[in-house]
Amino acid sequence: MAEIKDPENTIIIELKDGSVTIELLADVAPKHAERMKELARAGAYDNVAFHRVIDGFMAQTGDVEHANMEKDYNPRRAGTGGSDKPDLPAEFSKLPHDRGTLGAARSANPNSANSQFFINFSDNHFLNGQYTVYGRVIEGMEHVDAIAKGEPPANPDRMISVKVAADA
Repeated sequence: MAEIKDPENTIIIELKDGSVTIELLADVAPKHAERMKELARAGAYDNVAFHRVIDGFMAQTGDVEHANMEKDYNPRRAGTGGSDKPDLPAEFSKLPHDRGTLGAARSANPNSANSQFFINFSDNHFLNGQYTVYGRVIEGMEHVDAIAKGEPPANPDRMISVKVAADA
């Protein structure tokens, strides 16, 4: 079991193979960390597909509008939606996009991140300074590595549940 230093800023994602524990970097990207907790507490991330998973690069999920596999799942639209909350301003930092870091997915507009995020499979330093880093996997990266690959995957994996550790 990972040592959870700050349960209020720790996310636990249940995947088919086990739990992934993510430490949110609220001191670095407070708005992004707060949004993830808000959506997790609302149950918005539960059953949301990993709609874009590129081997050696990253696994993307978090489209709460079109990618809930239990409710109105639309594989063609998965990855095009967000939440009913306003988009977030970029919170760029000097933190590198290393293996296991969480990045905010967005459109070409740097201030368009909403609910989608990706977990880096490897050090993707070409993303540094272009996408907000707001968390890191502290346990369970082997479960992230096992997520079905594809754009979109033929049989996508999903986040079974997403909880704030303080509530679990």
